Amino acid sequence: MRYRIHRRDLLRLSALTGVSWLTPLAGRLAIAAEKDPRGERAQSVIFLWLSGGPSQLETFDPHPGTKIAGGTKATNTAVAGVKLVAGLEQVAEQMPYISLIRSLVSKEGDHQRGAQLAKTGYRPTPTAVFPTIGAICCHELPLGKTEIPRHISILPDARPGWGGYLGAEYDAFKTGDPASQVPDLSARVSEDRFAQRLRDLEFVDRAFVRSRARQADAAVDRKTLAAARAMMTSEQLSAFDVKEEPAELLARYGDTPFGRGCLAARRLVEKGVRCVEVTLRGWDSHFDNHATHKQLVKILDPALATLIQDLRERGMLERTVVMCGGEFGRTPKINPLAGRDHWTTGFSMAVAGGGLAAGRVIGETDPEGGGQPTDPHSFADVHATVLTALGIDIKTEYISKIGRPLKLSDGTPIKQLLAEA
Repeated sequence: MRYRIHRRDLLRLSALTGVSWLTPLAGRLAIAAEKDPRGERAQSVIFLWLSGGPSQLETFDPHPGTKIAGGTKATNTAVAGVKLVAGLEQVAEQMPYISLIRSLVSKEGDHQRGAQLAKTGYRPTPTAVFPTIGAICCHELPLGKTEIPRHISILPDARPGWGGYLGAEYDAFKTGDPASQVPDLSARVSEDRFAQRLRDLEFVDRAFVRSRARQADAAVDRKTLAAARAMMTSEQLSAFDVKEEPAELLARYGDTPFGRGCLAARRLVEKGVRCVEVTLRGWDSHFDNHATHKQLVKILDPALATLIQDLRERGMLERTVVMCGGEFGRTPKINPLAGRDHWTTGFSMAVAGGGLAAGRVIGETDPEGGGQPTDPHSFADVHATVLTALGIDIKTEYISKIGRPLKLSDGTPIKQLLAEA
């Protein structure tokens, strides 16, 4: 992969080669690279991943009183004329700060392929592995001074965020319920023995570099090792520890792993983490759809609503994009097992923050269950919108190993969601 040069790369180069090569101009550029030249633009993404394909009818796009609702009830929101499914009453109160895209369409009805499309904005192809939105954020946005990973997946399913053609270093750091200790961050031996092992490794590494200079780059990445050591001793690790928060706030998020994950996500973006993906599994409701969604909505409602409110009260919502959705929706028709099957023609995603317009509804679906939605949009359009809100140029191209130009997004930003709309 051949990358274009960013100003922030000056810092990386100076760290590798020493600063003596820097001219006064280059030095000023290197200092500027530490700062965020984008002013008060959004700088982070929290992606609430509803793994399995949530039903739009039992979440963000109910059609109460119709045949396709199958008895599903709705609740009014704080935005006139907009309804959510009954059970999302707390989210309904936050609706003035949320927008709904109800007209998503996709060509991927398989879980794995659908998840790749939802997380990258590109359909899977054998010629390239596209990065997820979190990897793009980490690659394109200013580095900052974060010592912990800047791309994190909490409660990951089988498809946590990945770096794709940007490189494995942009894969998401995976962790579980924030009620438990973050794994693999404590040495399994005494501090003295651990320090000795590090000294031994450094000795072997130096000897390898001296004797095999050309192969040195193929050795264990010393920068990665240094970053791992810094992380293990960083005070920023406390961001994972939600027990530091007041018990009342923990209760508001919900006494669930997902609720704690959403609270940890807020704490992590405060430390400069660029993307946190929090997964809520179980939405694949081919059987007993209504009961399945009722239980999951109980978990989603306090977590999503409190996350929006918490970010807003801390003055962080304008600098954080929140996305909430899954890989596709559910059929308007209820199957013989009282379930709903995979549906790619008119499903929903909620977005908030990051300077995006709020309190809006994009598109409409047919209350009879047939036909295309009005104003249809693709996952590529969603990605283009979010990246634009982050100040990332979606037309930026990278060249693959086989010489293929790859754009960060080939979607069209949804103009109704942009601030100038």
